[in-house]
Amino acid sequence: MRIRVIGAGIAGLSVALELAERGAAVEVIDRSPHLGAAACSWCSGGMLAPWCERESSEPAVAELGSRAIDWWLRRFPGTVRNGTLVVAPPRDVGELVRFSRRTERFDWIDGDRIAAIEPDLKGQFYKGLFFADEAHLDPRRALAALAVHLTELGVPIRFGAEAVSDAIGIDRIVDCRGFAAQDGLPDLRGVKGEMLLVRTREISLRRPIRLLHPRIPLYIVPRADGVFMIGATMIESSDRTRVTARSAMELLNGAYAVHPAFGEAEILELGTDVRPAFPDNLPAIREQGRTIYFNGLFRHGFLLAPPFARLAAEAALRN
Repeated sequence: MRIRVIGAGIAGLSVALELAERGAAVEVIDRSPHLGAAACSWCSGGMLAPWCERESSEPAVAELGSRAIDWWLRRFPGTVRNGTLVVAPPRDVGELVRFSRRTERFDWIDGDRIAAIEPDLKGQFYKGLFFADEAHLDPRRALAALAVHLTELGVPIRFGAEAVSDAIGIDRIVDCRGFAAQDGLPDLRGVKGEMLLVRTREISLRRPIRLLHPRIPLYIVPRADGVFMIGATMIESSDRTRVTARSAMELLNGAYAVHPAFGEAEILELGTDVRPAFPDNLPAIREQGRTIYFNGLFRHGFLLAPPFARLAAEAALRN
């Protein structure tokens, strides 16, 4: 059986890897000129935080997402399992209580413990939630690693290729085009997300920090070489063309509230893209003829792609 995967984002690469590891003859095509050129995965935070996400999502997100951490640890050595720290300014400590009531697998920690696990946050917060079992990764390095692994398994990845061309001899198609698949999935909607990449040598963090705020929750994810990803906006819009001044200011103000050193950070990149989502905000696998649609990862791309990729691969291999 020959299987074509359309889309080289996190959904497409993960399902292609699941297929290749099962011995399937698989190929990946993407109309973009190179890896990451049009994938919303490129602007992701890369947090593997099933229990934090449980606060605002269905129980299935935590249940399925918890399996993804081991999947990434086996396939991408850059996966870091140092947990997640959730904090709030003293005036908003009630947000921590609300957050804690909607999730699980965390410890309440005080200011001394916060300073012990994140020394540069000493004196910044006096109470927090520590999710020790969570992990994070750099999405761009992770996508590149999956692409290399697929190449080593003999899976061709063709960029600049249209989905409609050269389909002769293909038995099944797995469509992982994200929001671009709206032509076949009319109930798919776009949710815009905006992010900043900054660099500073004045602060070091070992794990993602989530700052709770009544208006705009914020996360800061550490990457290599003093780089941090700052994000959290969610706007019901399919416009991926611009980052608004309001969003940029709120993200920067939130980062400054975590640590004043972010006020002097170098801005490397402002990015925006559209997350594909179904009405229930959960991924889905749908079959239409010989095509299997794997879509709707919403804000859980790197967290939910592995378990759903396995389901999509199993569906593609069924006679």
